[in-house]
This record gives sequence, structure tokens and C-alpha cells, in this order.
Amino acid sequence: MSRLHLSLFALLGLLAGGGTGGLVGADKEKPAPKKAGIVVDKAKRTITVPAKVAPRKINDPAFKEIYPIEVIATYPFPRGKKAHETVVTIDVKPSDVHKALVEMGLKAGAPAKTDKDSATGPEVLIFIEVPAGGKAMKRIAIEKVVVDRKTNLPMPKVKWVFTGSAMVKLNPDREEEVYGADVNGTLIAIFPVTAETVFQSSLTLKDEKYVKLETSPKLLPPVGTAVNLVIVVPRPK
Repeated sequence: MSRLHLSLFALLGLLAGGGTGGLVGADKEKPAPKKAGIVVDKAKRTITVPAKVAPRKINDPAFKEIYPIEVIATYPFPRGKKAHETVVTIDVKPSDVHKALVEMGLKAGAPAKTDKDSATGPEVLIFIEVPAGGKAMKRIAIEKVVVDRKTNLPMPKVKWVFTGSAMVKLNPDREEEVYGADVNGTLIAIFPVTAETVFQSSLTLKDEKYVKLETSPKLLPPVGTAVNLVIVVPRPK
């Protein structure tokens, strides 16, 4: 057999995928990297949610100012309805956090919807973990990283409750409803400015008129820094 015939024979073998280093193997796409999701530790009774420090000014003509903080965590802009007034942004589905809480034995209450009602549900503790050098993380109560705009004092100590989200219709002509927080993205609301959330605090809409909040640059790392939200579920008494 001539050298030309040998070369053609070898090439046909490679095109047929006969070797791992052949042309077919080289064209195979690498699997897309998996996104980091929530981490549930039932022994420690914690749910850890990866997040990033949110920008305080949205780069869009519709948002002409820096608005007071009203929520703790939501989807990034433009998916997040409250992305212009949040501490951190998330990419996980709020309903996944809801499911994790149910697996820990909690039952959702109900979100406050007006200035005449209050959020109900089992109480949880919420912390933020920020980089502390190397791989170490420092855990801080979430209330401490949000301060009053005028006094620079931390926001009032509050209770955080697992309300669960209001359901919403994507199509008004159909009866099907979906988990509202998954649509608009809010995971944790300080004030009941939305019922489409997983957690609300004990503050009311009346409080929102007088309590104007901002993030603390002393405790929060720069915008875009990877941080964690940690929801701690107290053990039954």
C-alpha cells in the first residue's frame, strides 16, 4: 500500500472517532460549568446562599438617583424588580430557599401586604459572610451592614420571619399561578414593599416612611465582591 493510501486510511479512522485525540474529539464541546447553588446544612440548621455586593446606582436612565435600601437580596438588574434598592444580588431561585426551609420542618406564614398587617411565620436569623483574608469569611448580623442615612447607626434590631411568597399569574387569562418571588427576584425584604418574597422583617410600611437606610461601606466589601447570606433556623424549643 502506498504512503498516500496509508495517509487517507489514517484520516478516515480519525474522522470516524477512532481515537480520543482525533478530529471528532477535538470538536466536542466542554460541559458548561455549574452555577453555585444554595448549601443546606441540616446539622447546623443553616442555608447558605451565594451572593454579590450590589451596586447602589443602577446604570440606566430610569434610575436617576440612589434609592434607600428596602430589601436585602434580589436578582440583579434588570431581572430584579428591587435591584436598585438592595444590599446584595443573587442568582438562585427564591423558591429553592423556601423548599429548603420546609425540609427543615418550617411552615411558611404570610407576608404583610398593607400598612395594617404584619408579616407572620417562623422566625429565622440572617447573617452575611464577607471575605476576611485568604479563604476565611467573617459572619455579621445582616442588620449591622445597613445603616440609617442620617445618623449612620445600624438599622433597628428586627425579627426576620419566613413568610413565603405570594403567588402571581403570568397570564391574566389563565388560572395557573407561579411563585411570585421567582418572577421578580426578591428573597429578603426589610419592609413589606412586596409580598413576593421569602422573608420579611417585623418592620411595617409605616416604618418605611421614617426609616431611610443605606449600606455601610465600613462593613461591606466593594461592589461585585462574592459574599454569602446565611439563614440560621433556630432549633425548636
